[in-house]
Amino acid sequence: MKKLHASSQYIGLLNKLKIDCEKCSGLCCVALYFAKAEGFPADKAPGEPCKNLMPDFRCSIHSELAQCKLKGCMAFDCFGAGQKVTQSIYSNKTWCNTPKKASEIYDVFLIVYRLHQMLWYLLEAFAIAPAAMLEKDMEALILENEHMTNLPPDEILTLDIDNYRTRVNQVLKKAAKLVFAATNSTAESKKGTDFMGKNFKNTNLDGKDFSMALLIAANLEGCSLYGTNFLGADLRDTNIKNADLSESIFLTQGQVNAAIGNRNTKLPAVLTYPTTWQ
Repeated sequence: MKKLHASSQYIGLLNKLKIDCEKCSGLCCVALYFAKAEGFPADKAPGEPCKNLMPDFRCSIHSELAQCKLKGCMAFDCFGAGQKVTQSIYSNKTWCNTPKKASEIYDVFLIVYRLHQMLWYLLEAFAIAPAAMLEKDMEALILENEHMTNLPPDEILTLDIDNYRTRVNQVLKKAAKLVFAATNSTAESKKGTDFMGKNFKNTNLDGKDFSMALLIAANLEGCSLYGTNFLGADLRDTNIKNADLSESIFLTQGQVNAAIGNRNTKLPAVLTYPTTWQ
């Protein structure tokens, strides 16, 4: 089968969307709401530091997250928003050393996180060969995104993110349809989104639309997933051992981190193997 992903001119920009906790002020550990039931250490309100966050913004139990079954922490990926806000937007002014700005910093972080997430999807779509006819539309949205995240905080807070998201979603849906057509898929058209615990072991799922699907604890072991759409799918504890996801689309690092795989799992080139995989 032909490769769906081509080389992209935006590889440098894509690298900026990879998390770099050493350049962040622990924003995901403070700004976000936590629920113990969702795999976090304890229930906590937005703006309240996690009990495991140290003064140097590192996690005191980071090496024990898997052992403690803190899947929420393991899966979360800020798409580089943390270092962007800490280093670029606030020039190392943090919620800790500039407490009067703390609430604003949290709000800006959440907006930049959403923008970076959408940017990641746009860059993924741009690299998909069958979606080449959408390049001009995607380029315009990518440039707009970069412009927005380089604005000063007061302007970031007034952005119409919902309008931008609507336009991004329209392009992503078009890209997904072009991929589906290119795969010559025999997969069923989408019927429902609840596949919790479903056993797909060794099934050919090429071109399957799993966007926004619940795949918690589903079994995708040994599956072929060429052109399979995982946009927004919940892959917590999904078994992807020995599965071929190398040409799946809209699969993120956070989804991979939440799943159960092994060294025989084939991932897209832009994603990395979690250290917990054997």
